[in-house]
Amino acid sequence: MGIFSRFADIVNSNITSLLDKAEDPKKMVRLIIQEMEDTLVEVRSNSASLIAQKKELQRRVTRASNQEAEWQAKAELALSKERDDLARGALVEKQKCGELAQLLSSDMAQLEEQLILLKEEVIQLQSKLDEARARQKSMVIRTDTASSRLQVKKQLDTNKIQDSIDKFEMYERRVEDLESQVEAQNIGARSLNDEFAELAAQDAISDELAALKKKMKK
Repeated sequence: MGIFSRFADIVNSNITSLLDKAEDPKKMVRLIIQEMEDTLVEVRSNSASLIAQKKELQRRVTRASNQEAEWQAKAELALSKERDDLARGALVEKQKCGELAQLLSSDMAQLEEQLILLKEEVIQLQSKLDEARARQKSMVIRTDTASSRLQVKKQLDTNKIQDSIDKFEMYERRVEDLESQVEAQNIGARSLNDEFAELAAQDAISDELAALKKKMKK
């Protein structure tokens, strides 16, 4: 099973749980990213383990190949001493070492293929993780904006706003009534400035009347 299959099973189970609980989308996005990060760490750890296994297989292949060469040399030595029995035994051991080296090489080749596939999947997962992180910021902004708009919409759809406006208008009318009462109190009342202005006007009229009489006498 590939890492994306395992990752999809984990994420889908958590998403289903979150949707059942009507969780905040921001929490769900954070959880998805966390699952991706955890999966990436786990896969990289597994990759390191497989690389260590590959190195161990390589050491065993090298050791088996060296032993095969040693048994070949021993077989040749036995034949030089006309010890066919020892030569036969050496060739048997050489054959075993050769078969072991081939088996280990086959295992190592399969392991190498798995590592190549795993590396490609890690690159894909890292790319998806980077993309998810970039889109997370946009998701957070969109979620906050939508939540704010929803709150405003709820307020507008209730009578609270209208009640506040009605109260404001009521107090505004009270202020206007008070202002009207003040203006009514001022009607008919003569201030000190009004008295002096009237005196000045009377003097001007008296002067003009005296001037007219003088003119008429002439």
